[in-house]
Amino acid sequence: MTEGNFVDYVKVNLASGNGGKGSVHLHREKYITKGGPDGGDGGRGGHVIVKGNKNLWTLVHYKFKKHFKAGHGEHGSKNRSTGADGADVYLEVPLGTVIRDTETNEVIFEITEDQEEKIVLAGGKGGRGNWHFKSPTNQTPRYAQPGIPGEELQVTLELKVLADVGLVGFPNAGKSTLLSVMTSAKPKIADYEFTTLKPNLGIVEYRDFRSFVMADIPGIIEGAAEGKGLGHYSLRHIERNATLLFLIPADSNDISKEYEILLDELRRYNPELLDKERLVAISKSDMLDEELQAEMKVELDKDLENVPYLFISSVAQQGIQELKDQLWELLNE
Repeated sequence: MTEGNFVDYVKVNLASGNGGKGSVHLHREKYITKGGPDGGDGGRGGHVIVKGNKNLWTLVHYKFKKHFKAGHGEHGSKNRSTGADGADVYLEVPLGTVIRDTETNEVIFEITEDQEEKIVLAGGKGGRGNWHFKSPTNQTPRYAQPGIPGEELQVTLELKVLADVGLVGFPNAGKSTLLSVMTSAKPKIADYEFTTLKPNLGIVEYRDFRSFVMADIPGIIEGAAEGKGLGHYSLRHIERNATLLFLIPADSNDISKEYEILLDELRRYNPELLDKERLVAISKSDMLDEELQAEMKVELDKDLENVPYLFISSVAQQGIQELKDQLWELLNE
């Protein structure tokens, strides 16, 4: 998937259908000149329904089409015939999509399961025909109910990537390179910050034909919780990951401090993110000799406390299988 096709935030205008009018009709046949009321009910207006689709990864299909209107209910007719219901409109979205009221920013609901359906806007009810209103004192009512009009609403569709493992790190930490090594994904890789502007997803193949999904998320910088850099755009996608893989390069000035800054950004954005399983990977470790690695382990054992860590190199393919094993263990605890 090209970067331009990854759309995770769109605003769309929705309108449900009007209910059909009830019919005002008096029964007439060849030998029945003064039959009673037999006007049927109006049909229901069409709903606007959001449906989950596990085969979708982006909201790109709503990039240019932004207006959706359900069909109106048909009017009732004679012989107590009910009008047809208006056609429903379905909006298929990827799993992990949050639907918000654009005006109030209130979350209406979110879609997390395949084929899950939820009504955003209900169609208007059809009006009742005149046969409902007959009584001993009013045997030929010449009135019926009008249909209830549909509703209109602008909603924001916001995709939060659903992945088993989310890569967390500063820009240019090697997240895209690691994703390209562990999966068949082809993220953009370059030697400058914010190469990754959109999340990239890849499937990591594990032993015995098992697999899990990994997401390369745009780099976090200090102050991201306040919106600096790609700010909330990056942090939003971390909310849906089961395990967080912190990637810190071996040539960092202070690995423990970098980890604490990343952790603090997550804490300030959403404290619940700290409840997720965490693993620290020291990338670019092919530039370390055994002696230097041993010295760093002493420091990391003291600074990282109970957080597991390991040394890897995407370019030299060092520690990649061990990383897969540890991630699989964390995902299946």
